[in-house]
Amino acid sequence: MQIKNLMSEDLITVDKDQNLSDALKLLRKNNVSRLPVTNNKELVGIISERDIANKLGSSKYESMPASRLHISSVMVKDVFTVPQTMQLEDVARLMLDKGIGSVPVMDEDDKMAGIVSKADFVTLASGIAFDKITVKEVMSKELISVSPTERLIHARRQMLEGHVGRLPVIDDGELVGMITSKDLMRAFIDFRKKVPEKYQKSQIKEVLVEDIMSHNPTFVSKDMSISEISEIIVETGYNGLPVVEDDKVIGIITQTDILRLIEKLES
Repeated sequence: MQIKNLMSEDLITVDKDQNLSDALKLLRKNNVSRLPVTNNKELVGIISERDIANKLGSSKYESMPASRLHISSVMVKDVFTVPQTMQLEDVARLMLDKGIGSVPVMDEDDKMAGIVSKADFVTLASGIAFDKITVKEVMSKELISVSPTERLIHARRQMLEGHVGRLPVIDDGELVGMITSKDLMRAFIDFRKKVPEKYQKSQIKEVLVEDIMSHNPTFVSKDMSISEISEIIVETGYNGLPVVEDDKVIGIITQTDILRLIEKLES
C-alpha cells in the first residue's frame, strides 16, 4: 500500500513567525499533538507537544511566557519527508529508525500533500492477524516510571533521556497515574501564568508529579489482543497503555510497539 492511502490530507499548519501561544491554541482546538511549520506555504519544520514541553522546561526558557517565544525557536528544523508513492512499510521503517512520530508526505511537485503519524498506522492493526497476537508478545518490558512524590522537572528529564512521551506513575509497585508530554506542556504554561516571574525559578522545583498526573489511568492485560489494544488507542487518543498483572505494572504497550509489529508483518 502506498502511504498516500493512509495519510491525513487535513493539514493544520502554523507559520514559523507566529508565537507559541498560537501553536498551543491550534493543538488544543484540533486535538492533535504536532503541527507542520511553514514559511510562505513552504514546509520548514515541525513542532510537537514534546518539543514545547522540553523547551518550556529548560533552564534557558523557564521564565519566558509562551507569547514571547516564536515557533521558529521551538520547532524541529530537520524534517524527514516522504513521497506519497512510498510503500507504508518503508515509511514505518523510516519512522522507527529515526525515532519520529510523524512524517509530512510530499506530492510530485514537492508540495506537502498530507501527514502520516504513528496513530494512523495503529488504525491498520485490526483483523485476523492482529487478533492472534497478544500484548505480551509486543509490549516493552523495560519500563521508565516515576513516583508521585518526585519533582516535575525530574519527570521531564526522564522523558528526555528515555525518548518517551509518557510515564507510568508508580507508588509501592502499583499504578497510581500517568504523566504525558501534554501534561508537562500544560503544567509549564499554567505555572507561568500563576506564579510571578521572580519566583518561578525556585517554585518550579516544588511542583510534584502528583500535582499534574492523570489519576485512574487506563491499563490493559498481557493477554489482550493487539486488535483490542489498537481500538482503545484509536478511541482514547492515548499513545501508550501500561500493562498490569496482579496489580503490578509489568510493561507498557505503545504506538511505537504496534508500528514495529506492522512493519515486521508488512516486510
